[in-house]
Amino acid sequence: MLSILQAEWYKLRKSKILFIIFVGPLIGLFLGLTSNLSIDVAINEWYLSLFSMNLTYALLFLPLITGILASIICRYEHQAGGWKQLLALPVTRGKVFIAKYVILMLIVLAIQLLYLGAVYVVGMIKGITDPFPLEIVWKSIFGGWVATFPLVALQLWMSILFKSFAAPFTVNVIFTLPSILAVNSERFGPYYPWAQPFSMMYIGGNTDDIFFVPWDQLLTVVGGSFVLFFLGGYLYFQRKSV
Repeated sequence: MLSILQAEWYKLRKSKILFIIFVGPLIGLFLGLTSNLSIDVAINEWYLSLFSMNLTYALLFLPLITGILASIICRYEHQAGGWKQLLALPVTRGKVFIAKYVILMLIVLAIQLLYLGAVYVVGMIKGITDPFPLEIVWKSIFGGWVATFPLVALQLWMSILFKSFAAPFTVNVIFTLPSILAVNSERFGPYYPWAQPFSMMYIGGNTDDIFFVPWDQLLTVVGGSFVLFFLGGYLYFQRKSV
């Protein structure tokens, strides 16, 4: 498994993955520096920066980037019979699928950590003197990462299914855009997988809940969709003709 992970990372290094990793944090940095959000109620100024940065980052960028990353990690295999060459090696299909998924999740985690750095840099540049809410911010960063577990699984499935780079990304866009409406709906928002990154990074939620959402929502929506998408992609890849 370790050798497969190393091979997948080596292939990604030859792509524009490093540029993509820094795009999200840079977007967050720009949003944080250009926003002038203010409210009449006394509140920790770090929260205002997080509100303005998370709105676009967690609602649109984080779900969309999963599709781009998944397309890139399967790009080489879709070219010149790459799947046949890969599966001709002494590796199992299951390990290949899991290795690609693990690499994708580690990249998303790296993006989240860089975004955390962007949050801190925005506060330093703006001269925020309020105490840094480390526990709340970490819960937001880690929660956003956990929320992408099912999205990455689905996008990896779509990227294995479609040879075109644009096809899985288009599917992701189709499901991501409605999340703008879903997050404002108490009826549909808690059950829409693409709205979960925003919900689990939204520091205005109940801080007593895990990742700002109830346990049942985390287990059923995030956990349930993860099991569904991961197993669907895993079983499809086991039966895929190459």
